[in-house]
Amino acid sequence: MSIGQRLLQVQWLLVLLLCLVATAGFVMLFSAASGKMDPWSSRQIMRFGASLLIMLVVALTDVRLWMKYAYPFYLFSLVLLVAVELVGVVGMGAQRWIDLGIISLQPSELMKIALVLALARYFHGCSVEDVGRIAFLVPPLLMVVIPSALVLRQPDLGTALMLVFVSLAIFFLAGVRMWKFWLMGIGGLSAAPVAWNFLRDYQKQRILTFLDPERDPLGAGYHIIQSKIALGSGGVFGKGFLQGSQAHLNFLPEKQTDFIFTMLAEEFGMAGGVALVGLYSLIVAYGFAIAIRCRSQFTRLVTLGVTTTFFLYVFINIAMVMGLIPVVGVPLPLISYGGTAMMTLMLGFGFVLGAYVNRDVTISRRGGLDG
Repeated sequence: MSIGQRLLQVQWLLVLLLCLVATAGFVMLFSAASGKMDPWSSRQIMRFGASLLIMLVVALTDVRLWMKYAYPFYLFSLVLLVAVELVGVVGMGAQRWIDLGIISLQPSELMKIALVLALARYFHGCSVEDVGRIAFLVPPLLMVVIPSALVLRQPDLGTALMLVFVSLAIFFLAGVRMWKFWLMGIGGLSAAPVAWNFLRDYQKQRILTFLDPERDPLGAGYHIIQSKIALGSGGVFGKGFLQGSQAHLNFLPEKQTDFIFTMLAEEFGMAGGVALVGLYSLIVAYGFAIAIRCRSQFTRLVTLGVTTTFFLYVFINIAMVMGLIPVVGVPLPLISYGGTAMMTLMLGFGFVLGAYVNRDVTISRRGGLDG
């Protein structure tokens, strides 16, 4: 298939939906800077332009090439996570970034996509008997546990949980029996008292604050209380663009990153929030629809893995700012300010678009064409 034919096969409506969500992000970052393009909106636009180009290049690439380099990409991301331990940059109490001069790279974001590709590669072409064997599941479990432990050390509880949840989804979709998940769940609950002792003090405070936000309203509970006030004060149609008092009087924390949905709901009300969630829902539905059309297990699992990652981003962030789950520091996809998270998500959607372009391709277990 020529490049021109591949371009015609790209799902441009999905690209349009991603652009619409990103545009909403530019507008909200403009508002977060009190009506100025700098320092956030202008940089985010440039990053999105570069990410869009990367996404389209990936979408036009032969699917067998992704499969060939799935494991090397995973190992490269793992090396970067280890490098964070040695030469990582400390910021906001965490050591998560590597300074590359032009940008600060967050390897844990890269690992989200690398892990999806590696697990899809592992489970590609496996039989029901393979998935049923405990020994067969040990290598992919190690593929999940090692990076999750490294991310947890940074510390980044939100990303570590996302790596685990997305992996569980891929295990399930690959055919792992339900009783094994129940077994792992019971094991995880049994280990919870031990895990509590390994949490940092501020992480314990976040969980205690989630259970009772009023216990420390001027300390640990301050952010989530202000977030709820801003959400409620927006009403049905909001206070108007650039008119969010909670955000612009600096009552709202991290309004350009994790709590940007709260600012949007304050300025555009429930109507604005529902419209954004509607766009997100269409993107997720598109991802699952593409997965159903794929003939190869590898592209199907990659598409489902990327789409599930995207869904978890949205769900965790919005539930977090509404006080439905503890604050775990997960950005709102394509809206929150941040370069690595945006670029890795767009890279992931490059694989989703590419899966549709290659939807009728069947791949052998070794990565060649069937037949």
